[in-house]
Amino acid sequence: MSDRVLEEIAALKDEDWALREDAATLLGEFRDSRAVGPLVEALHDEDRAVRDAAAVALRKIGQPAAPALITALQDPNGNVQEIAVAVLKDLPDPCAIEPLIGCLANKNWIVRMHAAKGLGLAGGERAVAPLIPLLMDSVKAVRVDATEALARIGRPAVASLLAALRHEAWILRLHACEALGKIGAEEAVEALCRAMLNDRDAAVRQDAAKALGGVGSPLALEALTAALADLDVRPFAVEALGKLKDPRAVDTLIDVVSGKGRPANVRKVAVCGVESGELDVEEMEVQTFAIGGLAEIGDDRAIDPLIRALKDTRLRAAAAAALGKMGLRVAAPLLAAMKTETDANILFHARAIMTAVGWRPAATMKEGV
Repeated sequence: MSDRVLEEIAALKDEDWALREDAATLLGEFRDSRAVGPLVEALHDEDRAVRDAAAVALRKIGQPAAPALITALQDPNGNVQEIAVAVLKDLPDPCAIEPLIGCLANKNWIVRMHAAKGLGLAGGERAVAPLIPLLMDSVKAVRVDATEALARIGRPAVASLLAALRHEAWILRLHACEALGKIGAEEAVEALCRAMLNDRDAAVRQDAAKALGGVGSPLALEALTAALADLDVRPFAVEALGKLKDPRAVDTLIDVVSGKGRPANVRKVAVCGVESGELDVEEMEVQTFAIGGLAEIGDDRAIDPLIRALKDTRLRAAAAAALGKMGLRVAAPLLAAMKTETDANILFHARAIMTAVGWRPAATMKEGV
């Protein structure tokens, strides 16, 4: 009786690349550990389709392939290293953690990136210290995946990330903020508030505000409100205030929507079609975030200000979407406001809101809104 596994292993050496690819694919379906060595060798194949098929097959074989893949990390062929670490990062083998940590220093950024991903999935506390320097990597993709890895590791990484907020390198402080926000570490709120209000780099202050929104702790309310005066941070602070879902933020967000308390030094840019020749574009973004925040909090105090915001062509779509999320309670005040409205576009949005909240006119009601 023939042995299909051995037949396909032999076919990995065929002159026809298509047959070699098919052989690798079939070996993956068989999931036989005897194929591991030949498949790892096939990672050297001159044809990319064969190498890709071998990688998929090794992933399907799973944990039995781990020792050979760990050895392949030392292969002088860069393609082999990349594929080996890409497969190894998804295998649940504790023996892979130290080799993956070693890959963080590899000169090939793709190897570093995949190693960071793998350590985020299985590295645990042991991987935190080696991952922190990658937040300053010269390649953005590596920094992003290292940040995500630390966020996945979670609370064991918090202390190191808090220490990173005090580092001289702004890029490290920035990604530390991002990771802390994704972890949702409430113990980081005080440090993130300090970074948002005092860091010398605007990008770090912005990411600190975003992180506070990710944490969602009411302890950040006062600092976020104070940050509204920082034009670089203002949009991010307003968005974060909404994410707190704290009713104490409602009045502040209403003031933003209505234009009350707007900083005197707010920046303006020239825009075609505006008679004044300039439009407060940045503040429009801030107001839009505030409208979204009011919808998230869902407080009745926001209904009338949001209805008034329908008058502003810049904010109309956002205000309509927010009112549509607040349910049937908006129906009565909206109907009252529309009784004297003549603008067709406002009436169009009002009808869309009423439909979104599930309102239907009574059978005896005259045609209108």
